[in-house]
Amino acid sequence: MRQMIKENTALRRMYYRLQKLRAKGQSDEARIIAALSKDAPRTFVELGFHPIEFNCAYLARDTTWRGMLIDGNARQVADARALFPSRIKIVEAFLTLENLGFISLDFPQIGVLSIDIDGNDYWFLEKLIDAAPAVICVEYNSTLGLESITVPYDPSFDRHEKHPSGWYHGASLLALSKLCASRGYGLAAVSSAGVNAFFTKNGTLDPDKSWRPNSFRESFSGICHHRQWDEIRHLPFVEI
Repeated sequence: MRQMIKENTALRRMYYRLQKLRAKGQSDEARIIAALSKDAPRTFVELGFHPIEFNCAYLARDTTWRGMLIDGNARQVADARALFPSRIKIVEAFLTLENLGFISLDFPQIGVLSIDIDGNDYWFLEKLIDAAPAVICVEYNSTLGLESITVPYDPSFDRHEKHPSGWYHGASLLALSKLCASRGYGLAAVSSAGVNAFFTKNGTLDPDKSWRPNSFRESFSGICHHRQWDEIRHLPFVEI
């Protein structure tokens, strides 16, 4: 039944409409963003999304917010366009450092910037952080533990092509925290499932103490983060 709904456009979109009011992040991301963004400009940009599972879901339902959702998956983009009103701009694009410029043209002031693309997350944040979003939400890769590292930039990055486990992608919490600190941001929260980190100008959390493993990854794979790291530690990384 689940596969039939997934493959049938009409059934899939009907299901999404029924679930739209329940849309959220992977764990408590949407709630954290709603709390941190109360005084932020009422605009958001999210890189990487699913029609009913994305970090700015609460903001997308609030009629006082405008936003942009960007993803390279054509079906997910088409479904989102059928679900959301015109104040939410839905963009189909496989992003690279060379084509990010359109974001600032549409949203020169960003209240919330969310990045969850399982690849060049660090490099895209480095490129976009000077837009000075009030709140930054970015996925960290807990498999990398407390190392201060990121994967090298690759404009055609695909984590499953890089390593069959899919664990080689993104950046560690410490690397992202260093980047944000260099622009005046501090760690304000970490999602309960150990997937996303949140940064604001007044964040004061210690990344070393706030880090937690990705509970979804450990549950699905049955492999703890120490053993995950052992699988990919031989691959190339950039120290931050």
